[in-house]
This record gives sequence, structure tokens and C-alpha cells, in this order.
Amino acid sequence: MSGRMSDDDLFGREKEVTVLDALVAGLPEEGQALVVRGAPGIGKSALLARAARQAERSGFTVLSASGVEAETHLPFAGLYQLTRTMLDRVPRLPPVQAEALLGAFGMAAPPPAGQPPQLFLIALATLDLLSEAAGRAPVLLVVDDAQWLDSPTLDVLAFMARRLGAEPLGMLFGVRDGHPTPLDTLGLRELRLPPLTPGDAGALLDAVEPGLDPPLRHRVLDAAAGNPLAVIELPAALRRQGAAAAALTSSAVPLTARLEQTFASRLSDLPTDTRSVLLVAASDDEGALGEVLAAASVLAGFDVAPDSVSPAVELGLVTVDEYRIRFCHPLVRSAVLQSASLTERLTAHSALAAVLDGQPDRQIWHRAAASGRRDESVAAELDRTAARAEERGAPAVALAALERSIALGELPSHTAKRLLKAAGLALELGRADQASALLHRVAPLKLDVLERAQTVLLREGLETDVSNNVPRLRLLIATAEEAADAGDPGLALRLLRTAARRCWWSDPGRAMRERVVAAAERLPVPELHPELVFVLAGAAPLERGATVIERFERLESEGGYDALAAATLGTAATMMGGYDHAAGFLRHAAAGLRAQGRLWLLAQTLVSLSFVSAHTVDWESGLPSVAEAARLAEENAQPRWLTGALIAKAQLSAVRGELETARAAVERAERGVIAVANPSNLAYVQITRGLIALAAGRHAEAFGCVWRVFDPADPAHHPYLQFIAIPVLAEAAVREEDRTAARAALSRLDGASAATTARLIRTNLSFAHALLADDEDAEAAFRAALGLDLSRDPFTRARLLLAHGTWLRRRRRVMESRAPLRIARECFASLGAEPWHERAGQELRSAGERGDQSSPADWDLLTPQELQIAQLAATGLSNREIGQQLYLSHRTIGAHLYRIYPKLGITSRGQLRERLRLDD
Repeated sequence: MSGRMSDDDLFGREKEVTVLDALVAGLPEEGQALVVRGAPGIGKSALLARAARQAERSGFTVLSASGVEAETHLPFAGLYQLTRTMLDRVPRLPPVQAEALLGAFGMAAPPPAGQPPQLFLIALATLDLLSEAAGRAPVLLVVDDAQWLDSPTLDVLAFMARRLGAEPLGMLFGVRDGHPTPLDTLGLRELRLPPLTPGDAGALLDAVEPGLDPPLRHRVLDAAAGNPLAVIELPAALRRQGAAAAALTSSAVPLTARLEQTFASRLSDLPTDTRSVLLVAASDDEGALGEVLAAASVLAGFDVAPDSVSPAVELGLVTVDEYRIRFCHPLVRSAVLQSASLTERLTAHSALAAVLDGQPDRQIWHRAAASGRRDESVAAELDRTAARAEERGAPAVALAALERSIALGELPSHTAKRLLKAAGLALELGRADQASALLHRVAPLKLDVLERAQTVLLREGLETDVSNNVPRLRLLIATAEEAADAGDPGLALRLLRTAARRCWWSDPGRAMRERVVAAAERLPVPELHPELVFVLAGAAPLERGATVIERFERLESEGGYDALAAATLGTAATMMGGYDHAAGFLRHAAAGLRAQGRLWLLAQTLVSLSFVSAHTVDWESGLPSVAEAARLAEENAQPRWLTGALIAKAQLSAVRGELETARAAVERAERGVIAVANPSNLAYVQITRGLIALAAGRHAEAFGCVWRVFDPADPAHHPYLQFIAIPVLAEAAVREEDRTAARAALSRLDGASAATTARLIRTNLSFAHALLADDEDAEAAFRAALGLDLSRDPFTRARLLLAHGTWLRRRRRVMESRAPLRIARECFASLGAEPWHERAGQELRSAGERGDQSSPADWDLLTPQELQIAQLAATGLSNREIGQQLYLSHRTIGAHLYRIYPKLGITSRGQLRERLRLDD
């Protein structure tokens, strides 16, 4: 009897079959993904196979793959299984996607040195490839034993599962219980297979073993415990085992082990050459018949003929075609390996390595598996394998190769380099515990200067305490100076960048901040080096503010910086109040990072851009940036940046008057701040809570929230974000005691900011002076503030006008008050700042003038993602070009546009530009 069930064996699975049939039937209308989960032998494979046949009968394209434990270290091996029949269509993809996908399979050159891994380009290429196929006929991906797919393939499949949308593309995954995968976090529908009921198990047993003696029948059903594979396999095994049958029915032995034993019991009667073939096939990752026979011949010492497999086929252990040998169940594979001795297993891997010339990655993994001792030559090859995996966008595979290299290496001088490289990859993958363990192994080793510096930098990546830690800053500065003296100014600058970020988070005092700046300026790097500018902006945002602004202006005029540099400069600009410069750098960075597939960094960049947009109340840029940043941060497990996106969303929602949305977002953000210690985000949370309270007209509550940013004893205190918070504090200061406290805080900020020329800081301070001025000084303060260039700060200007008009009306200068109030009202209406718009209308009514009735802007009719797609389509980009930018398929873009047109009252793409007024 075959180890894999057929349709006739699906007793008791009527509900599960109905679910899969419904999924297949619904694919032409909507993409769907489903995880079928259960224990070994519970029937996952049979259900998946039935769904595949059903789809094929319906005219679908069915692509299948099966995970194998031996393949988990081969990047994109599973993806190649899925797409190998479609590779002739790859040249029709955009060239950058085609190169990335073929490079993943080793069929094209990897990206040049210094260029980023291309995992997301590979994923987008796969999505586009399958989307094209789905345009002809629905496509169903069937992936069995997904828990054993290689990590990069699972990442690509997770990327696709998030973006199915309207694609006629289905995904079915079989996953064994107890094996976590990246699919677990996606919220996919799950079909869990329970054991068969006693009645269904009995019906299955009667179908496969009719007329079984009642005592044996009872023992089988009791031992099988509702597992269909056990019901099928145990009867014959019990008959063969005789005295050893008790072990097969012992409840003390796990069912999986008992099933392995049933398969192992068949092996002893097989011919020697057949057992050699099975052992090689179980040790192999491809199952290519010619390759297995060649290695089996090496193992046996004579030519092994193809018909040597026949006895195993007759026993239902494997299936064979002219190209491939497959085990009928993963437990057969594990039974073959378990029944072999250690020496036999090592020899099988050695035989495979001997026949895999021209396949260096597979060959070295088998050489490593065959090595029963340390071998520096194997370790060195694994280092090269790790480098190739990293180039191809597979850092998890690179990390596994390095860990094996560490275990096999003989030279202590190489161990530290391997450990440090592996720790860096673990940090990149978000595996902090693994990185910490690797660095712990570095501690007792003899390190050179640069290795010690790398260790300090990596440990900083693990550090969660970002409070004022002066000893830590001293270590970073001293280590940077040592790295510079050792000839690596780049490493020194990265250490000082980390120190500058600590200074920004929590002020260690001017002397220590000046030490960081001085150490950076002694390095032999150009003064416009983006990381040097970052150090100045982070460590001395006020004292060196004028210098940093001047360098921003030079960089803007000279250009020539890449996406990474632009991201660094944009972050630096937001740290020191240069929002007007930040916007340009961040938009440049976002475009470049999109093109390069660096979605981790893109999420961070979009969060920073969202904060800039929230400050200027730029909905058309801010809403799409916030939505995309949140989506990417969730996809890439970046909790800190998800928190930032939620804060920006809350700010934008508050200004729009969507207070429930704002509160929900900031509450979720606050939970993230607690989970991921970050003082800047905690300060932003309080500023945002203050803005929400202001929008609701609760001034005392707003003041209490924002005052925490100014209180040195409060965890939300932040020395530099006070300059962002001061306008909210000033607007909230209605009670006299609050105004007194706010004036004192403003005075301190005036003194601290004397050296900076950052326009945002100057604007915010002038705004606060106008709102907090005594009656005798208010007129001049308002005139001074309104005399600034506020063209890039329309929300600040409108709030100033509202405050000025209100002040005039309350001084009974009613006629004078109407003009600023009218302008403020119109500005708030155009910005969509509904609470402030209503407030301006109330003031105008109090001044004897009726309010207006405003209609929603066109962007207000669309979701953030629809707005982003509409904006891109209005610039003339095709659906495919838009999809490449947003990492969605072109069919999904088309479906969005189909919904957008009726919302905007238009019928064609050509009307978008005029409807969205992009030329305004």
C-alpha cells in the first residue's frame, strides 16, 4: 500500500474537501491563500493533491513544489521548483526583474559588489510572472511540506500571499504541526486537520484491509489514533513484526516514530543496491534520478542500474519517472536515514559531493555534511557559499552557511571574522538572541583592533537601553578613534553615527556631544560625507545647526548622492529641524530604495517622510506614505518603524478631525513604544496626544500631555523634540498657570537655539512667542511671526492667523479680526483641517460673519493606497510601472483604478490629472 493517500482514502474529510473545492471554484474571481496544517500522515498531501487535480480539470495552471529538509540551505530551491516550467517567459519581464529572478537561480550574474540583495525584486518578478500567466488561466500554487522550504522561497511566497488581491492566483500550503514558518504571521486562512473519528478510521481500515481479524483490527485502530497513514501502514507492519509488534502499538512511543519504524521494517529485505539508492535519495536535495544513481554507484562501488529502484517502488516507498525519484511520504525519507549508521550517512553525502561538479553550493553542503571532523578547506568554501547567498538576497541561508563554517573551521584567526559576520547577519534578520549568542562566543577570542571595533558596533545594535549612558558614549568614541588609527575611517564614522544617535535620544551634556563631533571631524572624510553630516545633526543639532543647513544646501545644489546617502541626509534633516530640506532628500531616497528593492530602508524613509508631511499637512503625500510605511513595516517585522507610522497616521487623522482613528492609532503606537524602548517615539506619542486633545477642544488635557516632553523627570522628556512640541504647548496654554510654564520653557528654547538657522525651529519659536505674548507685546509678536516666510508651513500660518484674529476680536477690534479669520478659515478648508476650520468659522460668526460650506477634496474620496495609485497614474505611468514602484502586480493596479474612476466621477485615465489638480 502506498504511503501517500489517494482520493479514495479521504474518509471523514468531506468538510475539508468542500473548503478546498470552494477555494478552487472562487479563484477566477479573487486570489486566495490557505494553509493546511496537521500532524505527519494526517492527510495534508492527499487533500493538496486532490485540489491540484480539481484545478487542472478546470483548466487552471497548477505549479507545485515540495519542501525537503536537505534543501533548506539552498537559496530559492523551492522557488525554482515552482517556476521552472515558466522560465521561458522570464525574458518578457522588465529587465531588472528578469535579471534578479534569473540571478536567484544562478542563471545570471549576481548584482555588482556594493549593490543590495534583491529579495523584493525577485518576489515582484515572481508575482508579475505568475500574474501574466493568470491572465490566460487561473494559477494555483501547491506547496507541500512548506515548513522545509528554504527561507528565501518562503519570504517570496509570503510577499505574494500579502498581495493576491484581485489576481486569479491561489496558494495552498501544507505545513506540519510544530514547525513555525513566515506564513504564520500573515493571518492566512488555516485548515487544521484533526484525527479521523473512530467511525471514519474504521471505514478507512476496512477499505484498505478488508476482513482483518478483529483482535488485530482493534490493535491497529487503537495504535493509529485516527491518523490515516497509520491506519493504512500499521496492519502489514504488525503482521511482519511478530514479537516486535508491541513496540509499534506502544503509547510510550510517539506515533511519528512508530510510523517511521513501519517503513524502516521494509528496508531490511531490500537488495543492497536498492538500499544504496534510497540512502542517497534520502540524503539528496534534488531527487534527480541520474544524479542519485551516479552517487549510488560511487557508494556501492559498482554501476547501479535504474531498475534497482523497482523493489522500493513495489513496496510503495518511492515513485519514479524518467527524471526524478520521490519518496511517497517524508516519513519514508526519515526512516531511511534513521536506519542507516552514521558512517553510511556520511559516505552517502560524500558520494553526492563527488558527482555534483559545476554545482558549488550543493556540492559544498554535501561536503560539509560528509565531514566528521574540522576541515578548513570546507569551511572556506562555506564562506564563499555564504557570500553568494547574501548577494542573491538570502541572508538566512548565508547565516546558516557561516554557522556551519564556524563549526568546521580549523584556524582560530578566521573564527572571529566568521562569528562577527554571522552576528551582523543575525541582526539584519532581527534575530537578536542569535546575534547575542554569536557575540558571546567572540568575547574570549584574541581580536585585532578592527574586530574589536566591529564587536562594539554590533553590540550597540543589540542595546535596548538608549538612556543617557556616558560610559557607553566614551567607549564608542574611543573605539572609533582606534578604528580610524587602524586605517578604517568608514567603520569609525559608523561608530560615531551610533554615538550621535544616542546623543539625540538623550542629551549627555554639551561636553560629551562636542567630543563626538570633534572625533568625527578629525576623520579623513569629505565634509559633505552624508554620515559626517548625520553625526553633526544628531550630536549637535542646535550648536552646529547653521553648519548642517549650509551643507544641506551645497549637497542639494551639487546633487550626485545615491539613495542610501539621501536616506541618511533626510533623517539628519528631520533630527535638527530641517524639514524643508528633509522632504527633498527623503523623496529622492524613497524613489531609489524602491527601484533597488530595499523595502526595509524604504519603510524607515517613508516614516520620516510621513512626519514631514504631517507637519505641513500634506495629505496627498502623507496619507499614502503613512499607509505604505505601515504595511512595509508590518511585513518586514520592524516594530519601531511601525510605531512611527502609527504616530504619523494619528497626527494626520487628528488634524482631519478623525479623532477615533487618531486615538486608536496613537494607543497602538504607545503599546509599541513600551515594547521597543525608544524615547523619541515616546515624546512623539505625547505630542500627538496633545494634538488630538487640541483638535477635540480639550486644552488642559493637551497641555498636560505635551508638558511631559519638557519635564526632565518624565520618561517622555526629549531635549530636541521640544522644538517640535512648542507650538502645540503654546496653543494649549489657555490657563494662566500653563501660560507661565510655557513662557519659561520658551525662554529656555530661545537660549538653546541661538546658533541654528533651521527654518522650522525659527518658525515654531515665533509661533509660540505670538501665542504666549502679553497683551502689550502680542501685536508685534504676531506681526513678526506672520512676517516670516510661511509658504511651506500652511498649517502653522493658518493657526497663526486664527490666533491673531481671535486676539483682535477679543480686544473688540472686530472689523480687523475678520480678514485674518477669513483667510484662516479658507486655508483650513483647503487643508482639510476640519476642527480648526470649524473653530475659525465660529470665530467669524462671533465677529458677525457667516461661515462657509466646504466640500470634500477629491483626495478625501479615496483610500490612501488608491490616492497613491491615482497620483502615479495621473503622471502617465502604466499599470506595470506603477506596480513596480509599489511592489504590486499590474493586475492589482488595474483593479484599483477600476474602483477609483467611479469615486472621482470620471471614466478614463486621461481625466485623472485634471480631477486631482496635479498642475496646481
